[in-house]
Amino acid sequence: MPSLDKIIEKLRQFKYPTEAEVIALCKKARELFANEYNIVKVDAPVTICGDVHGQFFDLLELFKTGGKSPDTNYIFLGDFVDRGYSSVETFLLLLALKIRYPDRVTFLRGNHESRQITQVYGFYDEVLKKYGSITVWKECTDLFDYLPLACTIEDKIFCVHGGLSPNINKLDDIMQIIRNQEIPHEGPMCDLVWSDPGGNSLYRT
Repeated sequence: MPSLDKIIEKLRQFKYPTEAEVIALCKKARELFANEYNIVKVDAPVTICGDVHGQFFDLLELFKTGGKSPDTNYIFLGDFVDRGYSSVETFLLLLALKIRYPDRVTFLRGNHESRQITQVYGFYDEVLKKYGSITVWKECTDLFDYLPLACTIEDKIFCVHGGLSPNINKLDDIMQIIRNQEIPHEGPMCDLVWSDPGGNSLYRT
């Protein structure tokens, strides 16, 4: 497999990795995320980024404006995939940067980091079109189960993709969640990534 830096450069040129490279990236990333708690502690200064939704060139513009990694410390609040047409390149570039600079890139899980949602909103179909099989989709969606649910900045600012939950009264309640699973349809983990007053319908994303 090429070096990580070569894979990063390939992705920056809008070229997606081979299936074998994706499997290797996901394996390494799983090891990193498995060692992170449900709530990640992040130091300031840090730049916080919302949904990128497969918009690769918007991501490049974000780095152009906010600063390249690792010069700038980043938190990404989830929803890396779906809607846009470049979820593969977008997610895998961020994933490769996370592996390369683990203390400078923080991932949180969003409601689109879900097997069910990605089969409706584009990521599944994109992977099938680009790779001819669902192996990459399966590797990535299995990895989604390892993503942290929240982070705190200097123990003062709380960050999460969706919002709060009536089932969560203190940070320790989040720490007790078993996150290594598909997003449930109800309960505190669901609330953290959805927090949708209309419910977590597939049509409310």
